[in-house]
Amino acid sequence: MRVVLQRVSRASVTIAGKVAGAIDRGFCVLVGFTHGDTTAEADWMAEKVAGLRLMSDAQDKMNLGLAEVGGAILVISQFTLYGDAQKGRRPSFIDAARPEVAIPLYERFIDQLKSRGLRVETGEFGAMMEVEIHNDGPVTLVLEKGGSKESGAAAASS
Repeated sequence: MRVVLQRVSRASVTIAGKVAGAIDRGFCVLVGFTHGDTTAEADWMAEKVAGLRLMSDAQDKMNLGLAEVGGAILVISQFTLYGDAQKGRRPSFIDAARPEVAIPLYERFIDQLKSRGLRVETGEFGAMMEVEIHNDGPVTLVLEKGGSKESGAAAASS
């Protein structure tokens, strides 16, 4: 599971000319799944994202979590996070999980964020979306759990 998280002053997603989700202060989370991802990765990632202290305190230090500042999360499914463009000019997406695997994980991730008391807005899985992101900072993190990166790291340490 791979996430690109951006701290935002505001973000929104539009589908077919209609705003499907919008937030003010919070995180815009682009999320993709790969083969072998399970609910364990989705649960871990939700806990990680919900607990990150990336919001500024009174001294302008990244020291507060979303809940402490009344922040929200905009979650956007993005299989292209598993695009591989090392060869040729057209990326391969064979590392992205098929919809029958990814949709339940996407929904689980969203439910887990909501269960932590956060306001969560979303796009629509598989839809053509226009995402407007006002990155605050800029603050951007790439988070990964499971899939090929972790297994590769485990193999390297063996």
